[in-house]
Amino acid sequence: MKIFISADMEGISGVATNQQLKTPFEYQRFRKLMTADVNAAIEGAINGGATEVVVADGHGNMSNILIEDLDIRARLISGNNRVMCQLEGLDDSFDGILFVGHHGREGGSDVAVISHTLAGICVNEMTINGQVVGETEMNTYVAGAFGVPPLFISGDDAYVNEVLETLPNVEAAITKRAVDRFAAELIHPEIARQQIRQQVEVAVKNSADQKPVVLSGPITFEIEFKGSQQAKMTTTIPSVELIGSKKIRFTCDDMITAYKHMWGCVIIAMAATNGVLGSVNT
Repeated sequence: MKIFISADMEGISGVATNQQLKTPFEYQRFRKLMTADVNAAIEGAINGGATEVVVADGHGNMSNILIEDLDIRARLISGNNRVMCQLEGLDDSFDGILFVGHHGREGGSDVAVISHTLAGICVNEMTINGQVVGETEMNTYVAGAFGVPPLFISGDDAYVNEVLETLPNVEAAITKRAVDRFAAELIHPEIARQQIRQQVEVAVKNSADQKPVVLSGPITFEIEFKGSQQAKMTTTIPSVELIGSKKIRFTCDDMITAYKHMWGCVIIAMAATNGVLGSVNT
């Protein structure tokens, strides 16, 4: 049995503020906490019957997990130049996907901890075929195109409740109670890891009962950006249509192609935030 883990950082045990993930001393602490939460998921997956586990580091520069501290039974995909972003390495050989340490979407609950959608610097909201999505839902649809079902999520309670509305059959571990976008009521990380370990084991043991979530094509994305310059520059891709000063639309034949298209647009939008050539001479 082969399990894929998509790991993010905002929903990791102990995280309450954005500065903890940016300030050098704090960031090093939370890299260790992230690695420990992922290790709990790996252990749970192995206990549940997994024979192979691949972890994709999916936060920020996607190089946060400490390989020297990672469970030796797993392989790690690290580094930020990825065509498939948080899902690099996923294919139809996997039996399930776990979302560890994820977070609420930008326009969701007003208390979800460090909520955003993929790139907080530029994305305000995304829809797929008219449905508002966060990262977990969007990644689940991509996994579905590979025939891989979602099995487990972990993060704050607002995030878990948000995702369960769309994916009611996944197992979940709540790592904290959301108080505000930059505040949380925390439990001890070892208690959170115990929950992750137990719920992942249950999820993997029952994976044969879960079905992939498949969206048939064509797939239409609409992305609302935070700045008009971000939206406009994505139209350098000929298939992208500007449908508002900050909003774009494009349609692809299948989910995997659409996901790559979306990621290309987000990369352009991030670069356009302060002007795409703004730092060329510095």
